[in-house]
Amino acid sequence: MLFCAAGVINLPLVVALLASRAAGSTTVKVTVPASVPHGAANVSRSLISLSIEQDRWRDWIGFPSRNDFFFNTLDNVAQLAGQPPWIRLGANSEDHTVFNEATQFSEAIFPPPSLVEPYPEATQITVGNDFYKAVAQLPSGTNMIVGVNLGANNPANAVTEASAIEAAFASLPASGADVELQYIEVGNEADLYTTNGLRPKSFNVAQYTQQWASVAGAVANALRLSPTGSGPKFVAGALAQSSHKDTTFSPQAIFSHGLLKSAPGKIVQTVSQHHYSGSFCAGSGGLLSALMNKATIRSNLTVFKPDIAAVHAKGLIYILGETNSYACHGAPGVSNVAGATLWLLDYALHASQIGIERLFFHNGIGFKYNLIQPIALNRSILDGSALAQPLAPHVQPAYYGMIIAAEALGSSGRVQVAELDISNADVAGYAFYEGGIIMRAVLINSRAFLSTTSSRNTVHVDLNLSSASLNGTMTIKRLSIGHADDESGLAWGGQTYETPDGRVSGDEIMERSTIRAGVDVQDTEIVLLNFDRSAMVAGGSDSGALGKGVSSPAMTSGAAMPSGAAGSSGQGGSSSSGMTGSLGSSRSSAHRAAYNGLLLTALIGMSVALILG
Repeated sequence: MLFCAAGVINLPLVVALLASRAAGSTTVKVTVPASVPHGAANVSRSLISLSIEQDRWRDWIGFPSRNDFFFNTLDNVAQLAGQPPWIRLGANSEDHTVFNEATQFSEAIFPPPSLVEPYPEATQITVGNDFYKAVAQLPSGTNMIVGVNLGANNPANAVTEASAIEAAFASLPASGADVELQYIEVGNEADLYTTNGLRPKSFNVAQYTQQWASVAGAVANALRLSPTGSGPKFVAGALAQSSHKDTTFSPQAIFSHGLLKSAPGKIVQTVSQHHYSGSFCAGSGGLLSALMNKATIRSNLTVFKPDIAAVHAKGLIYILGETNSYACHGAPGVSNVAGATLWLLDYALHASQIGIERLFFHNGIGFKYNLIQPIALNRSILDGSALAQPLAPHVQPAYYGMIIAAEALGSSGRVQVAELDISNADVAGYAFYEGGIIMRAVLINSRAFLSTTSSRNTVHVDLNLSSASLNGTMTIKRLSIGHADDESGLAWGGQTYETPDGRVSGDEIMERSTIRAGVDVQDTEIVLLNFDRSAMVAGGSDSGALGKGVSSPAMTSGAAMPSGAAGSSGQGGSSSSGMTGSLGSSRSSAHRAAYNGLLLTALIGMSVALILG
């Protein structure tokens, strides 16, 4: 061993560190406009919201006692964003639901588990009044979309459902609950009715439009809904696919067949599209690296640009009312692992840039792609095999994507987001503005570092801000992931949400650095930068790209920030007072160069000593 000013150095570790750094580090220059650029999107704090398969709603919400674990996971988001995620209650089981006042909560019939779907959806559901009244147990400020049955093509049944929904929400103020019914959804994925047995093979978009108008019209009359009134409005579409043409199922087609001209169509404010990045319905798995791929994420979304334009041209809102990674409840080893976190965050933020107002990530009890598993499970979510011990309620990796988005979007409700132009196939970035001024930025390195991967590369991002920001400082918060295919063990700024009650735990760890020092982003890592505007001073003659400048000792990357400092989330946990990371974990460019030099000197010294000896 060698001794130096830095302490004891282990020679094999020196060699390994130098080899990995020399082989796997690249630099990319990224311009971050200090003032909000033209075309930046106004983005909702609830951009990432939840769609819940309603057949097991009681398990989610808890009845008669509240499911505190589920509540806590929603409230975590509300603490960061100032409001909980929206909840859409419905999906496939929406079109298999009937209302019966004699039923207290719900009764359901389920098919047997299968290898593809270990937790299948109910084929028949009967609900009573308490099914809808249970929404009172959601966090204050929750907005909802609730579905009614179009599959039965029975206006009377839809009216009894909708009337029970209206009565439940009308009773909430008396109970002190602040949960709002914003939309009623009439039917789920009607374009698949010909394949799921709900309609004959001849069923087409013209018939759908007529039947939707009939059922939605009956609901509107019963609930006295109007385009200008204060009551809920309709969300239309909820289509599984889109032809992007006006002849077969698509937003353009339902418009051309007169849906918006019908009486209930005038109450439509939002059009919903469903979308999955792939399918596991045939039991063939997908590749995690493909799901995470930056280019694939964009091509999966930009295909909807014609639909979005058509919806906006009608003055309506466009949402992905049901979405997730792989259809049929997700793919094992893909949807339920850490890499899905990076996919979800990049997917949602890019969606905000092309006119998608909100994304509802679908969840069901035991589904592989869930963000949240709200109850104990007795069967494996991967293959349905019996578990030796029940798997306690827990969050899955993708939940961290929701948390990071909430923190990045903030609680002001006035944030604008612009995607950064990054000439790197793996790194994506987004800038967040409030009052027209840069506040935060997110960097996502979606290159998959798997448990079978030999080396983990790093991209150093040089930040190019305006000259007024040259001397500014920033805090750096990281999502720590062991491997992209890990099912657990993630940490957001040193803290975990993988706790028995779903609440955050652990010391919050952030780094402080100068903006000019830039930031390193590893493969399979997310970084949140909070810019300290009070520390930004005019840079005088400084101009151009912010290179790898030297940090002052007081601003060294790696110094932990107390939770009350600028850029802290302020949520839960305590702050760390030490240095983050281990030997060689310093993230500023200057420190990295100095440390590598120290290691190289030590290695050369040892080599000389061995030769002379």
